[in-house]
Amino acid sequence: MRILIGCGGTGGHIYPAIAIADGIKQQFPDAVFLFVGTQGGKEIGLVVAAGYPIMRISIKGFQRRKIIKNILLPFLLLKSLYQARSIIKSFKPDIVIGTGGYASFPTLFVAALQKIPTLIQEQNSIAGLTNSLLSRLVHKICTGYPDVFFPCEKEKIIFTGNPVRSSLCTFQEDRMDALEYFSFSAFQNKKCLLVMGGSCGAHLLNTTILEWREQLSSLDLQVIWVTGERYFSAMQKAMKDYRYIKCYAFISNMEMAYAAADIVISRAGALSIAELCVRRKPTILVPSSNVVADHQTKNSLPLAYQGAMIHITDQSCPFLLIPKVIELLNDETQQLELIKRMEPFTVLHANAQNKIVEVVVDLVKQRASGGASGT
Repeated sequence: MRILIGCGGTGGHIYPAIAIADGIKQQFPDAVFLFVGTQGGKEIGLVVAAGYPIMRISIKGFQRRKIIKNILLPFLLLKSLYQARSIIKSFKPDIVIGTGGYASFPTLFVAALQKIPTLIQEQNSIAGLTNSLLSRLVHKICTGYPDVFFPCEKEKIIFTGNPVRSSLCTFQEDRMDALEYFSFSAFQNKKCLLVMGGSCGAHLLNTTILEWREQLSSLDLQVIWVTGERYFSAMQKAMKDYRYIKCYAFISNMEMAYAAADIVISRAGALSIAELCVRRKPTILVPSSNVVADHQTKNSLPLAYQGAMIHITDQSCPFLLIPKVIELLNDETQQLELIKRMEPFTVLHANAQNKIVEVVVDLVKQRASGGASGT
């Protein structure tokens, strides 16, 4: 089986692509993979680190706030379609998969026109622009949330949950090893708070932690703080005198971060939520209000309604977040209740990888038997 995967942009698009590839590889060790990404995108390093080859195309995303930068976009799109056509002609995939991001569009568009089986995986509760545009062309759409709207026939859409990397699902938790990994092993009796704002960082979470650093440092607490690359230098400089608060621009080994953490503060990216459910971590979600269609709030609501995670808005974050952290740290009964109510979501996302692989296999078999020649 030959699988071509288009992904790009943020970790929320890239990690599901890697998870799907891992799931296929587990069942079909001889499968051959090729990823398609953008020039200079985060996907290059992450995909290579996961052990998969990747090729680049020239597409860039639409700049909503800087319209003048979109002048060259039509030319880049045409160039990317040509590049995607060349890649497909050379690689000869049995199926093409996209997980969102700019690189997905040319790759799946060309594949669909050539009647190659195509599948997109939508992580969020609201479909992204790329996946919405492709929905009429592709054969199947796997979603992380129920009732995600696409402008296509409903028969294409399969609710699977969001795939989580196999390493996160199978990692054997050893808190001491994890604390040692972050040089916290000498403070094993202290509770550990993990703060993560997504692969690009989160300004509001960072400023809130910064403003409350004195209160945090006075607690019997240690903090692993993922600031994002944009904010890392400033935050690390501000925290140089706080030995129990450690800043990281990015953590590639999130298995260790989850193992070390007693509770987590997180933005409400769909993949972050899926990972936190699979790792069964008491979590406070602070959905970003600056994302398209407020989709992070919609991502968080199913868990908030079930009492599986605590939901705090951007508006109340600066004054409510840290008091809520202190309350949760001191209430083990509430922590256990959150984990208990999380269980249906844990099962959903832990099984998503296999469900998506089943869809992939069905599409490839249909093509082999002549049944997937069109959308």
